Amino acid sequence: MEGVFYAKAFAFLGAAIAMGVGSIGPAIGQGMIGTKATESVGKYPESAGNIRTIMIISMAIVESAAIYVFVIALLLVLSQW
Repeated sequence: MEGVFYAKAFAFLGAAIAMGVGSIGPAIGQGMIGTKATESVGKYPESAGNIRTIMIISMAIVESAAIYVFVIALLLVLSQW
């Protein structure tokens, strides 16, 4: 019975670490995308619509990595019930 407790504890710990570490990369990536997009709009205001569209698509691609991490963490937690 004690082994089950340790397995659940390590699954929860693994899910927490996965969410913590796995969300750092997408957060930094989205910050860089936003920075470059605002710089580009500042330099070329006439193409703000095109830059915004490309920025939103890029943010969605980067956010998918965070969603994958969330799914993995959710599977770790729910597999222990």
